[in-house]
Amino acid sequence: MGNLRVDAATPFSSALRTQEELLRRGEPAVHLAVLSGTVLSVGVGVPEDAPYVRRADSLGVPTARRSSGGTGILHLDRDLVWAVVLPRSDPRVGRDFVRAYPRLGAGLVTALAGHGVSASWVPAPGLSAEYCPLGPRGYVLELDGAVVGAAAQHLTGSTLLHHGTLSLSVDRALVAQLFAFPDPSIVERLTGLDEQGLRERPDRLAGEVGGALASDLGTA
Repeated sequence: MGNLRVDAATPFSSALRTQEELLRRGEPAVHLAVLSGTVLSVGVGVPEDAPYVRRADSLGVPTARRSSGGTGILHLDRDLVWAVVLPRSDPRVGRDFVRAYPRLGAGLVTALAGHGVSASWVPAPGLSAEYCPLGPRGYVLELDGAVVGAAAQHLTGSTLLHHGTLSLSVDRALVAQLFAFPDPSIVERLTGLDEQGLRERPDRLAGEVGGALASDLGTA
């Protein structure tokens, strides 16, 4: 893709600002960032007094609001966040964009396959009303039956932002403190790439994912 940007050691709020600027420009773009710090991000429709927002505040976990939908997700230091921006009229968006997570996020599957890791985009498992990657909507990136990534969308009148996260590590204890689950064992459905034996440098992996996203969308 003609506009590929990869940022290292970036606060989540800065990554969001970059994505929103790309959305305003409305040109095809791919953005990758390696996060610095831990943050809870919430979808645009999440109330300020949502239980997990209150819990994050009490635990000293900062909160950031996305322009996309969905509920809450915990991002950890060194996790990757990524975004694909396409004009609404672009044929790669298509009428099925709300179900096109496997197509729009194919680059993640390709990049991980280069490390011998077999991941796939599958319908979200519907195990939690609060924690977005385990919720009932959209698709998640699954690896050996566990969720390693997720995505959400923001469509304006002219442009689609399709963005998501790829977990290098997982803090199940903190997730369990922040979010209510009908069964405590549900957090075991989360994983990180380090648990799967992939310990590539985050900045290098970000470059590989960004290149693969651009290439798989046919614009590299």
